[in-house]
Amino acid sequence: MSENAPETENEDNKYLAERAESPLVRGLSHGLGALLTLIVITWAIDFWLALGFTWFDEQAMIAGLGLSFAVIFIRYPAKLGTERVSIPWYDYGFALLGICGAIYFIVIFDDIADSPFAMRPKTFVIGLMFVPLVWEGLRRTAGWSLTIVFSVFVAYAFVGHLMPGMLQGVEQKNVELVAFLGTSEIALLGLPLKIIVLTVVLFIWMGQMLLHTGASEWFTDLSAAMMGRSRGGSAKIAVVASSLFGSISGSAVSNVASTGVITIPLMRRAGYNAKTAAAIEAVASTGGQIMPPIMGAAAFLMAEILEMAYTEVILAALIPAFLYYLAVFVQADLEAAKNGITALPKDRIPPMWRVLKEGWFFVVPYVVLVYTLFWMNMAPQAAAFWAGISVGLVSLIFGYKKSRISLKQIVGTFSGCGRMSVDIIIIGAMAGVIIGILDKTGLGQALTLILASVGENNLWLLLILTAGISILLGMGMPTSAIYLLLATMIAPSLVKLGVNPIGAHMFVLYFGLMSMITPPVAIAAFAAASLAGANPMATGMTAVRLGWIAYIIPFVFVLSPSLLLQGDLAHILSALIMAVLGVWIASCGFIGYLYRPINTVFRLLFVAAGFALLIPGEAFGYAINVVGVVAAVVLIGREFMARRDSGAAHPV
Repeated sequence: MSENAPETENEDNKYLAERAESPLVRGLSHGLGALLTLIVITWAIDFWLALGFTWFDEQAMIAGLGLSFAVIFIRYPAKLGTERVSIPWYDYGFALLGICGAIYFIVIFDDIADSPFAMRPKTFVIGLMFVPLVWEGLRRTAGWSLTIVFSVFVAYAFVGHLMPGMLQGVEQKNVELVAFLGTSEIALLGLPLKIIVLTVVLFIWMGQMLLHTGASEWFTDLSAAMMGRSRGGSAKIAVVASSLFGSISGSAVSNVASTGVITIPLMRRAGYNAKTAAAIEAVASTGGQIMPPIMGAAAFLMAEILEMAYTEVILAALIPAFLYYLAVFVQADLEAAKNGITALPKDRIPPMWRVLKEGWFFVVPYVVLVYTLFWMNMAPQAAAFWAGISVGLVSLIFGYKKSRISLKQIVGTFSGCGRMSVDIIIIGAMAGVIIGILDKTGLGQALTLILASVGENNLWLLLILTAGISILLGMGMPTSAIYLLLATMIAPSLVKLGVNPIGAHMFVLYFGLMSMITPPVAIAAFAAASLAGANPMATGMTAVRLGWIAYIIPFVFVLSPSLLLQGDLAHILSALIMAVLGVWIASCGFIGYLYRPINTVFRLLFVAAGFALLIPGEAFGYAINVVGVVAAVVLIGREFMARRDSGAAHPV
């Protein structure tokens, strides 16, 4: 199978759906997708409010979800991996059920908000429609693996009261539970769906505008001019762009949606496979949330809660963020070397002056985005709208290579955005239902109590449990919401056992954010997978491998506050040097390449040597760092000599 071919059943389903679309399927899905985008855009700019309609955000979310159901059941066949030759009667029925159910829900939403108990029979019917539609929509777009995870949580909601011990859930009345899961603002209509429908879709539309005006081609030329002479240059550009934008976006998913539409195609053209390109984008975008000076707004919250100066928080975050991106850079470079993704030929590297002259105005939308976000304090969705409008304006005024955006292309941005958004909208609905189950059954609180009781006298056990709970509780939420939840529920337990307060808060922030790339609800990885046409679960697992440092470094800075710039200069410098070496050596092991491919045994040795360098000497004794240094020198020497001998045996 070629590298670009579909790799799994759900990816195959998408590939065949795109390839075999009939005019009817294409027309209906494009029209419904355009309508979805228009609803979201008009909502973002308060168009309906200006006309006198006082609707709720939830009603726009319901409209987006209903249209997503319709697009999915029209485009994707029930049997995964088969072509959509025609639309069977039952898929027409599912599509109509999604749209009509959404219209009904929108119409009675005011009554539900005013009298939820009296409306229970009607909300039960809506839940009975929507939860199964989410299940089936998820199966068709994301495949079985994620659907099985969703099924387990839903099953727990009904039988969790039969579980033993502390995992025993609160018994639910079936009618009340179904109504809650399908209509509550804590469940289906919760934060994940709200972020995706009301914010992420706008960034996807902005990306479509950039795509249709030639910006992706300009970014390709720019990356070639800047990094074309180095291997893996496209991935390195993705890492830089995503880290910079992610720092200000406040949402890893929004970052993926805005930068991924450009960087993922760049990496695919360069030779990275779909899941690796998507994973690099997801990891880089997620890391933007820990990148000073803004850290997705978490820096301001942390300073307030800890009663520290804002500058102290930023300084503490510097080294961990640097190590995170160092690991991503090194792995992107080694992945390129391993797969033969070389530098561009000289005749394909354009002069920098020419690239800037042809498309300098594509920087304007990003200036507009930053200006509207920070100087005008606009909501992210409104900022994305005006940035998207600016894309069209600069294209009409300047044109890229004498080509200006046409009316047909503008219409294409609406339909393309809607069709691209439905996969991630369904995942957002799924995440909301899971969060609702955690809340309704008491499973979330039970997990917290288990954490506190089991780890009460064992710091290592407490840290491991805290990491797992933070990933689970953080899924699908924006950075500020993740941090606020974990800072109030989890961090105090760590501080109580003697962990440095800023270390404890950084620890939960890191692992809360890792929910964005950690299956089963790796929402940033799944968003990137949707853009790349890759398998969501495979992308999530690749993102975990590429982002491995984020699962290790929080343990290191809890045990070694030097990495948070706590302590004297000598300890800080020694910890930094050891950590940098550890990141490089371990990354070689994870990728399986240094000067040449590394076999499994030596990959494990590289990882072990890297971890020995990362383990803080001040906590466990510097002998372990010495062992790591010696092992690293021996391993690097072995690979160097082997490469040299191979070169001597096979002279060019």
